[in-house]
This record gives sequence, structure tokens and C-alpha cells, in this order.
Amino acid sequence: MKLIDRSFDKDGSGQVTLLPEDPEDMWHAFNLVAVGDSLRSTTIRKVQNESATGSVSSSKIRTTLTVTIETIDFDTAACVLRVKGRNIQENQYVKMGAYHTLDLELNRKFTLAKECWDAIAIDRIEQACDIEKKADVAALVMQEGLAHLCLLTGSMTVVRAKIETNIPRKRRGSCEQHDKGLGRFYESVMQGILRHVNFEIVKCVLVASPGFVKDQFCEYMFSQAIKTDCKIITENKSKFLLVHSSSGFKHSLKEVLQDPSVTAKLADTKAAGEVKLLEQFYIMLQHEPDRAYYGIKHVESASESEAIETLLISDRLFRAQDVPTRRRYVALVEKVKDLGGDVKIFSSLHVSGEQLDQLTGVAAILRFPIPEIDEEDATDSDED
Repeated sequence: MKLIDRSFDKDGSGQVTLLPEDPEDMWHAFNLVAVGDSLRSTTIRKVQNESATGSVSSSKIRTTLTVTIETIDFDTAACVLRVKGRNIQENQYVKMGAYHTLDLELNRKFTLAKECWDAIAIDRIEQACDIEKKADVAALVMQEGLAHLCLLTGSMTVVRAKIETNIPRKRRGSCEQHDKGLGRFYESVMQGILRHVNFEIVKCVLVASPGFVKDQFCEYMFSQAIKTDCKIITENKSKFLLVHSSSGFKHSLKEVLQDPSVTAKLADTKAAGEVKLLEQFYIMLQHEPDRAYYGIKHVESASESEAIETLLISDRLFRAQDVPTRRRYVALVEKVKDLGGDVKIFSSLHVSGEQLDQLTGVAAILRFPIPEIDEEDATDSDED
């Protein structure tokens, strides 16, 4: 993301002009825009013209509109953010108050204005404009006949290809059809890697499967690369890391990222850090439950006691359309930071963020145990 201009007033209002440069920037934009904000961008509008004779013709023109946001839709596959709202600035083609949908796309700048820029939104801009946040991990989870090729960034797990091939079963005395089907499948997966993995950016390709599927695939791929003189594969052979997974489905990525050999290889990536932190929370919840809490009421109580060491929170909560709800979570984050706690914002598009969302989206690891929170709940329920 490129920051073209920003202007903030003392009361917290202001505007920023941004230029999305890669797919993850669109995810950051989705987390920045909110209902009630105003958005300015170029767009295509169909305009009808009436001639002196009364005939009507229509044409499409490019114009710049400013709308007050009412609905937001993010298409993760196409990386397009669609924002619908009413026009709030005079325009020769569009009446004041008329509805229009702005499509925010890559390499199309936009200006976003808010009445109040909170700390979370400002942090999001700084994170989006950090050039070190590229997708540097690819993951291939596979089983016989099924493979998912994903790119992992600090904020997203993006499925770039799903490969399905019908592989005939082995028959008594003949494995020829089975082997041919397997060969076709491996070839399709190899082509998917060549098409979607940029080895100039990606520093590690995880290949995971149950059994020996991963080993057989890599043996096939490297032998084919030598036969066809495919230097992209042969020169990057050291980047492939083989690990175990229970299946070839996307959800198996969670267990893959928890593998010690993987975390060692990806020690400096945010994706591995989130998974490791969530695993640490679950261990704490199992062995020292008085130091691990989830749910907004419990976490706020722990914050009041200045007990939070690490706050785990999903970015989904900051997209709440209800302003008081959003402010509640922002206030929690700011208080934990002020008290010296560590705050980790999980992406709801990442496997670890999806799992945190199942725990209400907010959890905390405490500096010291607080059994009183559970006792307070028990007392409240008795009074009710």
C-alpha cells in the first residue's frame, strides 16, 4: 500500500489517500472502511442523454464521486472491494443523494475520510504501508486426487488453486490406470506451483500430506524438472519443506503450521507467530485455566485488574457497524497497551484468526492467575 497523502485534525477527524498495490492491500482497505465514512474514488457511470429531437442515448463515462458508505462487500477471490452509498458532492453526471457503488481495485487510488481515526485504524495504515509484509510462504496440502495451493501472508491465507483429479483404484494384477491418473494429478499440481508461486518473494514452500503422497509428489516434480530443464524448480529445491498433515483440505494448515520443524523455518513470519501464540493460549487454558480467559466480559475484568500479559483479538471485531461496540474493543486494546501488555491482532482470513473467532474473537493470557472472575460469574448466576 502506498500512502499518497494524509491529513488529521486535532479532534481526530481527517482523511487519507491510499493506493493499493497488491492483493493484501485490499484486505487492509476492507478493514479501514466503515459504514458512515466518506469515500472518494474514480468510477464508471452510465449516463443517459436526450437530444433536441427527443431521442435518448446512453454512454459510459469516467468520473470521480464521493459517497457516504452504507454497505461494504469484499470479494476475496477477485480482490475487489465494493462500497455502496449516496453521493454527497455535486457532480455533473450524478445527482446529490443518488446511490452508487464504487469498486476499489488494485492500482486505483482512493481517499477515505472519517470523523474519528482511532488507534487501530492508524496502526492498520502503518502496517499496510510496511514494505516488509509480503507473502513469503506458500503451502501445498494434498492427498491422492486433491490438493490446495495456498499463499500465506501476515494477514491472509489465500487459496490460489484447488486441484482435483479422479484417480482410478488399483486393480488386482494391474496398477497401470492408477499410476497414469496419479501422474496426471502430480503434473497438474506442479503446473499450479509454477503458475502461482513467485520464488523471488516466497522463501519456503510447505508440502504436506498424509502418508507418502508428499514424498512421491516431490520425487516426481524434481525428476520432471531435471528432464525438462525447469530451472525455477531445481534452483529453489531447498525451499521445499515436507511435513505431515491429516488431509489435503485447507483446515489442515493449522496442524501444519504447528509442526516444530515448520515453526523453526518460519520463525520470523507473523503467520507462524499467530499460530504459536494461539497454541500457547490453549495450553494455558488446559493447565492453568485461571491465567487464560476469553469472551469480552472476562477479558475486560482481567484488564481492570491490570493482569493481561498478551491480548489476542480478531480484526473482525473492529469492523462492527455499531460504533459503541467498535469503541469498546478499541478502548480495550489501548488500555492493555498503556499497561505494558502485548496486543496481537489476528486476521479473520487466516486459519488462526478463524479459530480465534470460534472463541468469541477475543482472548487473553494473564500475568498472574485470577480465579475471582469465575467466582464472580457464579455469584451473579446465584443472585439471578
